[in-house]
Amino acid sequence: MESTWKIKLLYDGQCPLCLREVRFLQQRDAGRGWVVFVDIAREDYNAAQHGNIDFETAMGRIHALLPDGTIVKNVEVFRRTYEILGMGWIYAATRLPLIGAIADRLYGIWADYRLVLTGRPSLEEILAQRSQQLQNGCQNRDRCSANQQ
Repeated sequence: MESTWKIKLLYDGQCPLCLREVRFLQQRDAGRGWVVFVDIAREDYNAAQHGNIDFETAMGRIHALLPDGTIVKNVEVFRRTYEILGMGWIYAATRLPLIGAIADRLYGIWADYRLVLTGRPSLEEILAQRSQQLQNGCQNRDRCSANQQ
């Protein structure tokens, strides 16, 4: 059976605003499988299966993969995802050079401060926690999942 996905969206499943967006996009995908949602916060996230985008890189900026292996990031992820789901008009203006540059800049500011704005620890703390979990081997999957929440 041939895969029908058109984009793999890597998202932070511990980010409340990211989850809200993912839920919205999942509803729009309506089970068609055009968008594959990959939670990078899961302990079993494997960068090798997702364009070699490691956890730290994925936490810094949103990334997605296309079926041909192309990696997209920042506002381009939203533009492509919304186009695939028939809502391209929402991000269409970001194709214009000036508006696109402004949108990328604003997204960069959001990405830099999203952890603080959502009441989460710093990226350094999250990376240290994840490293500790991986070093411990997370023998008990339930414990590891609970620690990431």
